[in-house]
Amino acid sequence: MKRIWNRIALLPVLFAFLLAGCGQAPAQPNGERETTVKRVIDGDTFETIEGERVRMIGIDTPESVKPNSPVEPYGKEASRYTKALIEGKTVRLEFDVEPKDKYGRLLAYVYLPDGTFVNEKIMRDGYAQVMTIPPNVKYADRLLQAERAARKEGKGLWGDKPADPAPGEKPPEGKLIKGNINAKGEKIYHLPGSRDYDKTKPERWFATEEEARAAGFRPAKR
Repeated sequence: MKRIWNRIALLPVLFAFLLAGCGQAPAQPNGERETTVKRVIDGDTFETIEGERVRMIGIDTPESVKPNSPVEPYGKEASRYTKALIEGKTVRLEFDVEPKDKYGRLLAYVYLPDGTFVNEKIMRDGYAQVMTIPPNVKYADRLLQAERAARKEGKGLWGDKPADPAPGEKPPEGKLIKGNINAKGEKIYHLPGSRDYDKTKPERWFATEEEARAAGFRPAKR
């Protein structure tokens, strides 16, 4: 009987040991789940509505928000492009072997509801270069092919040809004047060649200044 009680007394210890072992078990690879993008932080990083940060696997866009670092060429453009592409949208996250990096960010391949592979699209449109970090290499070859295509066509980072515009940024035929509403709610239009034209995200497009003024927009001061 004493022997039986001794064994029973060991059960909590064994249970605690098993729990500790489970806590150290590696995460299951290749899981998936859906979420909504709350905000884009940088061209390759965003925050979900659950408050998690997600770093897209296999791509590296120029820095635009790194502390104590200058904004790199195409950094703001890449950030704006990714924002237009996924911010506020439901996306599917696909995980590889390691689901998180050393900063605690989720590492994922990202897909839009229509099946668009976001990591690949950012690369293909000239806003990123390949960054392969084992063991998360499931689509390394596919992403490399996307970079090579952008290089060949001289897009964005790889030449003088502009990167493909973000959704909503491509001007309708015959309309090149950008209309934008700033943080103060002011409606401002920007002419091609003006100082802030290239970095302005358009909310409206106009064919003439008269058309812009009729819609309540004023010319940019600079």
